Amino acid sequence: MNNGEKTVLVLQGGGALGAYQAGAYEILAAGGYQPDWVAGISIGAINAALICGNPPAERRASLTAFWETITSELRAPLWLGGDAARRAYTEAAALAVASTGVPGFFRPRPLPAFWPMLDHPAASLYDTAPLVETLQALVDFDYLNDKGPRLSVGAVDVETGNFTYFDSTTTRIGPEHILASGALPPGFPAVEIDGRHYWDGGLVSNTPLQYVMESAGEEPLCVFQIDLFSARGPLPPDLGAVAQRQKDIQYSSRTRLTTDRYKTLHDLRAAALRLRDRLPKDLRDDPDLAALCAIGGGSARTLVHLIHRKERFETQSKDYEFSRLSMHEHWAAGAKDAQTTLHHPDWIARQTGLDGLQVFDLAERTP
Repeated sequence: MNNGEKTVLVLQGGGALGAYQAGAYEILAAGGYQPDWVAGISIGAINAALICGNPPAERRASLTAFWETITSELRAPLWLGGDAARRAYTEAAALAVASTGVPGFFRPRPLPAFWPMLDHPAASLYDTAPLVETLQALVDFDYLNDKGPRLSVGAVDVETGNFTYFDSTTTRIGPEHILASGALPPGFPAVEIDGRHYWDGGLVSNTPLQYVMESAGEEPLCVFQIDLFSARGPLPPDLGAVAQRQKDIQYSSRTRLTTDRYKTLHDLRAAALRLRDRLPKDLRDDPDLAALCAIGGGSARTLVHLIHRKERFETQSKDYEFSRLSMHEHWAAGAKDAQTTLHHPDWIARQTGLDGLQVFDLAERTP
């Protein structure tokens, strides 16, 4: 159901919150929005690889296998009474992750590895070797590179601080590129690729939206921006809430910034085109005017926000709280928001093929 548009998924980083993206993908795919291109950062890069590295009929199973593997040691308790007990369980689960790691994802390094007298003491708290094995088991990298949707994952060069994208249209993607995009220090180690070392792309931008908008060319796009942190939220009443709100603002800021920037660029382009039509013919080919008429791209762009918004049980540890209970709730929230969007009257009535940028945010929920 692309109406001539290319479908793009833009997947923000956010650790354990990434199950929200899996739930949203499930509903979008069922609604006919299988992606032509997936761009991701951090956990978004992992979800992107699971999608792009499997045929459409196998993608949900691959996502399910991953999320059930990494939450297998933190299954839900039989009973939790009230919000206070739920939040206590959340904090206990996050503490367990910090202490013992996550199966199929990362494990803590032994204390002797940090001894400063070693020739090469550990430069990260955890070892991500288990994630390599998980990716190799659940992602068909030959399919990803030869047949799957376009995949783009962002990382940061540790030594230069420059943002880098590994794109399957120009680079043969392997597990190392996915690990690089999610190598958040000091938890995870830098990943070496072709002699350069990379950290998590979220250090520079937690969303690949800007890369998609700048690299898309002229084809019409329907972009589903699936965010894990909300820029909007209430004034925090205590220190715990302050830490959570700080994280939300820090990791969500680029989405609104990029959206607003491209809306402005499209509006400027439209104004320049109107001005050109009013000018004498001998001035319409002026190169400066041509440059103004080209900014922001000339194709139709639809941008859809699907944003994970704070759940009542969440605390500042929400991005590393890998319990099975929270995973299911985040997955369900993503599915619900996608379902709400696809059935919203404004979405059903939208006109495709219109020049410029249309923005939809139709699934806002009250926590």
